[in-house]
Amino acid sequence: MRLSRPWIVALLAGALSASPAYAAGEQPLTFTRTDPVFQDKLYDALLDALYATFGKHPGFRATHAKGLLVNGTFTASPAAASLSRAAHLQGKPVPVVLRFSNFSGVPATVDGDPLASPRGLAVRFKLPNGEFTDIVGHSFDGFPVATPLEFLGFLKGIAATVATPPDPQPLQAFLAEHPRARHFLETPKPAPVSYTSIEYFGVNSLVFSNRESQEQIVRYRIEPLTGQSLISDQQAARMPADYLQDELAARLAKGPAQMRLIAQLAAPGDVIEDGSIPWPRNRREVELGLFTLDSLVPAEDQQAAQQRLDFSPGRLLDGIALSRDPMTLARDRIYQRAVLRRRQP
Repeated sequence: MRLSRPWIVALLAGALSASPAYAAGEQPLTFTRTDPVFQDKLYDALLDALYATFGKHPGFRATHAKGLLVNGTFTASPAAASLSRAAHLQGKPVPVVLRFSNFSGVPATVDGDPLASPRGLAVRFKLPNGEFTDIVGHSFDGFPVATPLEFLGFLKGIAATVATPPDPQPLQAFLAEHPRARHFLETPKPAPVSYTSIEYFGVNSLVFSNRESQEQIVRYRIEPLTGQSLISDQQAARMPADYLQDELAARLAKGPAQMRLIAQLAAPGDVIEDGSIPWPRNRREVELGLFTLDSLVPAEDQQAAQQRLDFSPGRLLDGIALSRDPMTLARDRIYQRAVLRRRQP
C-alpha cells in the first residue's frame, strides 16, 4: 500500500513511540478481553499511543487540540420525544456548549492543513437539574476499526512503519485484514468553508428508549441546514491559519447560526457493534432538533474552559443507553484518563 494522502504522511511522521502497552515478560492475552486488568492496560496503551502521535502539549487534548467553544441552545423537535424520553429531547430549549475542532493533536496546526481533517464537533447539553450529556462526532462517516484491541493493532502498525529501520509489513498486514481502516486512511477529507458547513457523525450506535419503553438503535449526525460546502486542498493551503475560527466569529457577530441534529435509525441487518461500517444513507431518519449557535465563549476564557470541559460519547441520560458497540465505552474510559493527564501541572 502507498500512503499518499498528505495528512497520513504527516501522521506517520509523528512516530508513534508510545511506551509498551505491557511490561516485558507479561502475556496480556492471558486475560479475558472483559477482564478489568486487561481493559485498564488497553485503555492506557491507547492513550499513550495517541499522545505519542503528536507529542504532549500541556493543557491540550491528545487529538483535536485546536478548538473553538460556542454558546447556544438546542430545541428538540416534536418527533424527538417519540424516540427517547431523555430530558433534552422533550422540546424545551436546553443550553449547550459546542466545541468545533481540528483533528491534529498539535495546537498550532493551521486550519487548512490536511492534518486538520477530519474535523470534530462535541456538544454539551446542560439540563436544569444539573445533569448533562454529550455528543462527540467527527466529519467522517465511520471509524477506522471496530474494537479497542483492533485500534491498538492499527496504531502499532503505524509505529512499525515509522520505526528505524521502517517496517511497513505490520501495517500492510493489518490493512489487508481490515478494509475499513484502509478506507479511512485513503478517503479524501476536504476542508470545509466553515465549521458549520460540514456534516459530523456520531459513529457509534446508541439505544433510544421512549416513555413506553420502546427501543430504537440510532446513530447521530449533525449537519448544515443547506448542505455541505467544501474547498479543494489547493484552496485550503492558501487560507489564513485560523480561517475557520475567524469565519465563525464573523458570522456569529452578525447573528445566530443553526445546525440540525439527526437520528439515523438502524434497520434489520445493519451492523450495530462496528462503528467502522456506516449505515446506508437511505435509512429512515428523524430530525431530533435544531442547534442555535449564539456567540463564542469570550477569548480570555476559551483555553481555561476547554481544559475544564471533558466531553464523552458515553455520558448518557435516562432514555439513551449503550449499544453493543464496544468503542463507546472505550472512548469514555480513554477520555476520562485523558482529562486527568491534561489537568496535571
